[in-house]
Amino acid sequence: MKHLAQLTDPVYVKPAYETVFDRVFKSMIRDERDLPFVYLTLKITFTLWPLAILLYLPGVNNWIWWAAAITYQFFNNVTFKGPFGLMLHCTSHRAFFEKKYGILNNYLPWVIGPLFGQTPESYYSHHIGMHHPENNMPDDDSCTMMYQRDSFRGFLHYLWSFVTFGVYDTAKYHIRKKRNKLMVKLVRGEMLFIAACVGLSFINFPATFVVFILPFIISRIIMMVGNWAQHAFISADDPDNCYKNSITCINTKYNHKCWNDGYHISHHIKPSMHWTDHPVYFRKTLDQYIINDAVVFDGIHFLHVWLWLMTKRYDLLAKHFVNIGDRFQSDAEIISFLKQRTLRINSIPEPAAVAAA
Repeated sequence: MKHLAQLTDPVYVKPAYETVFDRVFKSMIRDERDLPFVYLTLKITFTLWPLAILLYLPGVNNWIWWAAAITYQFFNNVTFKGPFGLMLHCTSHRAFFEKKYGILNNYLPWVIGPLFGQTPESYYSHHIGMHHPENNMPDDDSCTMMYQRDSFRGFLHYLWSFVTFGVYDTAKYHIRKKRNKLMVKLVRGEMLFIAACVGLSFINFPATFVVFILPFIISRIIMMVGNWAQHAFISADDPDNCYKNSITCINTKYNHKCWNDGYHISHHIKPSMHWTDHPVYFRKTLDQYIINDAVVFDGIHFLHVWLWLMTKRYDLLAKHFVNIGDRFQSDAEIISFLKQRTLRINSIPEPAAVAAA
């Protein structure tokens, strides 16, 4: 186990020097703390789109095409996928550009998103429109409760259900909740992406597979891996409690690369909190983490959590578990606690029962 150490995750520090471009971009965005998003957007735009266009050009030499394809996949899936996905996440919760530049808020989901397999506006419809309101409870299409969460077979079933019926189930959810605009955004984005892939496949299938289809497959898998790990340790007695159905990962390079995404508990408590505020909020509300038996890991991120759950390496999870409040006396106690939190939950306790407990 670990004891709580000084946090090394990023917080906002006002720069001592600003360039002309900094000042111009800051005048366009709603929050100056999101300036790194502008530069990430520009890097992606001038890296991936030229490579994508090159792959579609007729008559490109075979070795040049393969070099471009490998380079595209490297930048897409290794360099940019995490930072872009979490930038899309942050800007879904908090509008990126000022109202007078509002049209630019469509750039990430409609122009760059498809390169990463993010169908336009479907992420917003699912994540903002369903996941947060339902908070991983049964009406959430990505709910993990009913699965044994250290089972690879369980994860495969979870992944298969989402890939095959996720859009259909989410659309039904929005219809049931009378959120027709979100339903239209979801279905429209999915259908246009599929139609574009089919049409482009007739023009150049290898390029379409590299540019759009393979990133789409990888993104769907990664998103489900992340959500599984984020909501793997759930209290059966209080599954709607954000402290008891989510986890927090601190002091990891992932938080520097992906905008403090490791702070998933505080994100569910305050979904619109700016990404730079989470470390401060964590320290300020630490007593609530202790009272609610929250799961906090130090030095690892969600992919570690998922992998070690799938391989049942609870010893490694316990090694990085932060013993806030000195609740546990040994790694064996922590392992027992974590195993209890990954058990399949077949029934939801009644509110009265929760209150009595």
